[in-house]
Amino acid sequence: MTRPMEIEAEPGRARKLLGSLLRPHRVRAVFAMVLVLAENAAHLVGPLLIAGALDVGVPAAVKGDPVPIAWFVAGYAASSVLTAGLRWGFLLVSGRIGQDVLIDLRGRLFTHSQRLSLSFHQSYTSGKMIARATSDIDTLSDLIDEGLDGLISSVLTVIGVTVLMLSLDHRLALIVLAGFVPLFIATMVFRKESARCYRRTRTEIAKVITHFTETMTGIRAVQAYRREEANAKVLDEHNDGYRLAQNRATWVLGVYLVVLRMVGSLSFVIVLAVGAWLVSAEEMAVGVLAAFLIYVRLFYDPLEQLGTFLNTYASATAALEKISGVLAQEPGVPEPARPTPLPSARGELRMSSVSFRYSEETPVVLSGMDLHVPAGQTLAVVGATGAGKSSLVKLFARFYDPAEGVVSLDGVDLRDLGEEDLRRAVVMVTQESFLFTGSVAENIALGKPSADRSEIEAAARAVGAHEFITALPNGYDTDVNKHGSRLSAGQRQLVAFARAFLADPAVLILDEATSSLDIPTERAVQRALETVLRDRTAVIIAHRLSTVLIADRVLVMERGEITEDGSPEELLGSGGEFASLHSAWTASLA
Repeated sequence: MTRPMEIEAEPGRARKLLGSLLRPHRVRAVFAMVLVLAENAAHLVGPLLIAGALDVGVPAAVKGDPVPIAWFVAGYAASSVLTAGLRWGFLLVSGRIGQDVLIDLRGRLFTHSQRLSLSFHQSYTSGKMIARATSDIDTLSDLIDEGLDGLISSVLTVIGVTVLMLSLDHRLALIVLAGFVPLFIATMVFRKESARCYRRTRTEIAKVITHFTETMTGIRAVQAYRREEANAKVLDEHNDGYRLAQNRATWVLGVYLVVLRMVGSLSFVIVLAVGAWLVSAEEMAVGVLAAFLIYVRLFYDPLEQLGTFLNTYASATAALEKISGVLAQEPGVPEPARPTPLPSARGELRMSSVSFRYSEETPVVLSGMDLHVPAGQTLAVVGATGAGKSSLVKLFARFYDPAEGVVSLDGVDLRDLGEEDLRRAVVMVTQESFLFTGSVAENIALGKPSADRSEIEAAARAVGAHEFITALPNGYDTDVNKHGSRLSAGQRQLVAFARAFLADPAVLILDEATSSLDIPTERAVQRALETVLRDRTAVIIAHRLSTVLIADRVLVMERGEITEDGSPEELLGSGGEFASLHSAWTASLA
């Protein structure tokens, strides 16, 4: 069994992704920076106006001149209004940038994940992918909505306050700046520990979402085998893992903020004591001391906000590492750089010395296979489970590429065909017969999006689906519900047949596509197949030999090799494996 795929965290890759997301918004980002700069300047002028009011305005007012203090009060009010207005403008601009970035990232992730091959999706669970698209992007949203705003304001405030403190009194300023030494050490430790903690939280929450998704997807099996209690215990374990990881991250943040506050409080006390002594020695005005003490508070409050940002940043970086890891995955079946055009396929299939395995950890499934399917031939492939039948048709559909050898269509290596030409020429109908939420007509039209209602109905008639569709409450406009749950398994399969027939491919692959049909429905489909498969290449995998008998040619496979090859009549007369399978099938009908 292949182990679930894990993608190694690479911080540099995450930063590169973030840069690519922000790059298209450079102009708006610069404008936002101008707004926040102006906002901080308007905000920081407040304490200077207070100092002026205390040292100039109050003495003047005492002497009977209220004009100076009135100007200081009016200036302070104006700075407050200007600060609020600039803040509002910044939030509008930054909010728009943030939403555009998240929409871009979600679109990139969705588009790229659809291009990744089956091998990736089989090892990287759907629950993990949902975690990347929901929980991880929500975490990044928190950073953009709140964190970046806090970072910019905090940094500008700290820089501005430092300059103003140095200009007011360099002695007191040096006392405050001395606190940077322990804070720098604490910050470095905090960044390292919080990054480790949040990588773990992203992993643990992905486990929770994966287990929840798998349980809901397989709810019938859960209830049929009474797995509710066992599944609840597994979820409790995952929840505990997430809780412990989150608690550890919160504890690390708490310790950092305590250290930050202690250093800030100690600096404030020392500045107050030294400043009081300077005032008493008439080396400093009271207003200047008052302004300086306000600036000390303005200096350390943003540092606490910066600590919160670092916490949010660590969480978002861990999430972005996971997302960037998915985006860094290369499709296992990449598009050719210069595709060979194939506007009109005839349907000739060939395998030349093909060997294939699903991964380096799994055994070889096909080894040195040579096979030629002429255009227009209906080929049936039979054999025991694990013989390599499904692997064979997945290579013909190019869901995988061979490890060695060439798989070609009309003499063109499938690896050289463009995706559009390949999917137009080769269509596969599988046992799952997946239907999307929407009407019956919409699901059939997936085979040919430009088809009108008459074409859709003609395809349904060709496979014997028209009668049951017209009997539905709204006919072709009936909503099939989630996964086609309104229809029976056989009806879903007929809709999938109609979809494939409407696509009119040169090659039609049926992988156990009649397994969900009852006997009367199967017979109707058999009659339709004889008509629809005429003049096109078809590869059929089926355990029901009634389906196999309509083929021109039968392959019997065992352990990845072809053991018998011939027409149904020839193989029945040879007394080999196919004859034995036919005898067993005939006996089962008695």
